[in-house]
Amino acid sequence: MGLREAGGVGKLPLFLGLLLYLLAKKPVSSINASAPSVDVAMNEPVVTLEESDPNMTEPKEVEFGPCTVTCGIGFREVILTSGCPGGESKCIVRVEECRGPTDCGWGKPISESLASVKIPCIFVPPEDRFTYTWKMLIPDQQSLILPNDSAILEVHRDTHPVAFQCDTEENDELIASVKYTVYTTAELETRRSKKQTADIVLVFILITGVIVCVGMIFAVVFIILNWEAVKTFWQTKIWKSREEIIRSTHASTRTSDSVQMPTTDNSQISQLETNVQEQSSYQEWNAEEGEN
Repeated sequence: MGLREAGGVGKLPLFLGLLLYLLAKKPVSSINASAPSVDVAMNEPVVTLEESDPNMTEPKEVEFGPCTVTCGIGFREVILTSGCPGGESKCIVRVEECRGPTDCGWGKPISESLASVKIPCIFVPPEDRFTYTWKMLIPDQQSLILPNDSAILEVHRDTHPVAFQCDTEENDELIASVKYTVYTTAELETRRSKKQTADIVLVFILITGVIVCVGMIFAVVFIILNWEAVKTFWQTKIWKSREEIIRSTHASTRTSDSVQMPTTDNSQISQLETNVQEQSSYQEWNAEEGEN
């Protein structure tokens, strides 16, 4: 114990001498200006940390990207909107699972031919994580459970349409349910022909619409480039139409006048004839009285 205390007492003069030597190496003005106090130097850590980004001190905010599916099980991105490295406004933190409604309605087969069709269940890798239950749907009866428990079922076409349903479960929890209709060969050919016809009609309508739009664009461009000529043409056409209207109005007026004039003359003639007849009858009556 005595030796350790003596050793500690012997180191103290050495430390003070080293400190005085370092202070003597610098000018007094520089010491007062830039040298920290002894208390501050003792309290500072040996390794100093760089000044951190002010965004890192703000509370981190997280938002979720859209789910890859609208039903069943899928994935979504977890996006960080505050505190991203490198000053980025947004960064992806991780990718996690997301779930939607369990009823996925009617699905589409993976592949189909005139003889068979392959229909899948709803799942995400790994495939053996879930259990699959295939059912044959029978109208007005209880569905028939099939022995197949794989994620993909291959079905041969029958003489009548058949509906199938697959339930995807995990730990006895229903994850998703999807249905399929397997049509007969004849119905498949009919549906394909209808689809081809609909595609042809759609292409025809699309091409016609494009041609009409292009024509309208060319017409508008032509009118803009030749606006003065178009304006003069329409003004001339309007004046011509006005002149034709005025001429037709004058012609109708003249026709009505010509029709009315003969009517007046005929009435006057008939009145004169009546007067002549009355005068002649009056003269005859006077002559008869004179004879008597």
